[in-house]
Amino acid sequence: MAKQFTFVDLFAGCGGLSEGFLKLNFKGLCHVDFDRNACMTLANRLKDYNISDEEVKKTVLTRDLTKHETVEDILECVKDIEVDLLIGGPPCQAFSTVGRAQDKNSMKDDPRNYLYKHYIEILEKLNPKIFVFENVTGLLSSKPDGEKIFPLIVKEFKKRGYDVYDNPKDIVLNSVHYGVPQIRKRVILIGIRKDLNISSKEVYDLIEKTHYAPTDEDRDGLKKFRTVKDAISDLPPYMPGEGEEEIDFTSESKNEYIKLIRNKSNNKLYNHTTRKHNVLDRERYKILSQNKWQLKDLNKVRPDLVHYNPKHFANRYTVQEFDKPSRTVVAHLYKDGNLFIHPDPKQERTFTVREAARVQSFPDDFKFLGARTHQYKQVGNAVPPLMSYQIAKAIKKVLEERR
Repeated sequence: MAKQFTFVDLFAGCGGLSEGFLKLNFKGLCHVDFDRNACMTLANRLKDYNISDEEVKKTVLTRDLTKHETVEDILECVKDIEVDLLIGGPPCQAFSTVGRAQDKNSMKDDPRNYLYKHYIEILEKLNPKIFVFENVTGLLSSKPDGEKIFPLIVKEFKKRGYDVYDNPKDIVLNSVHYGVPQIRKRVILIGIRKDLNISSKEVYDLIEKTHYAPTDEDRDGLKKFRTVKDAISDLPPYMPGEGEEEIDFTSESKNEYIKLIRNKSNNKLYNHTTRKHNVLDRERYKILSQNKWQLKDLNKVRPDLVHYNPKHFANRYTVQEFDKPSRTVVAHLYKDGNLFIHPDPKQERTFTVREAARVQSFPDDFKFLGARTHQYKQVGNAVPPLMSYQIAKAIKKVLEERR
């Protein structure tokens, strides 16, 4: 019988990164996050993998990773079990270029700059064969103490006995290359314990691109990028304030992506409810989506609908276009959906949680729990499961060959 590889997920969120590994039969020994609602969603999802309620209670920890007792709880979870893999991505707002631009101190005083130290502390205690450390591309340029933090992080990993490949050209992955209908670039740092005598560069060589991006010149052997239309066009059209958290639903779509995202045995649709919008917002959304305009274009013909300076807030309102991949889904969605205006002008609204989840490549049987604002945050913070799957596939191949 094939060995079931094990992993621990830190800063797990709702489980987007875990999802790819679970799909490939990795066993999650412990999933840790501070967000109670995200942990509720993750615990509920684990049951879909035939994990018992009792096991779920043991493995999903709603804990603060900066606390010493959390480390003790994690060690108790993995007691007497070899950990093959540590995965996770510390909250990235402090490394985000947008966050730094909006903060008067460029996020230098934000304690989240140093959450990576808690990841490294647990790495040292678990001593897994491989680790996956995920973060925003702003990590590469962030200087919270006046010195670039990325080389310091890599140095700390190497000091713990890991081979770490850190060429930005290869470690920045774009989710659109893995069949996700979204442009989303993330730093994926992979390290391999040196005693295994494997170069971490080998793993990157095994992460298989399946689709080309709109801007790619080299498209040889790859499928065309997936689009917003591929992702959401079969969903029930709703006006603002409509929809329910759970409905009976059968998709009539024949497109490849929907077939992938819909579980054949699932006849439900979750989290497809729309926000209520006021009259002015509805008019804005309608005109912007009809014309595929930005705020500056709207300002020329309907200045009465523009209450931001269009020069400084050019992307404050963004229409997602049917024939392109989505822009990067962000956690800011929980505040408002203005960056995700529906491309169908007849619907006069922003994305639902399910539409955001679709462009993130979450399967339709993945149910988000908590209030809708919490659901949006969970989706926006997650690693796209299809991208995670390709990373997991490459790592599994290396582990199988070297066991």
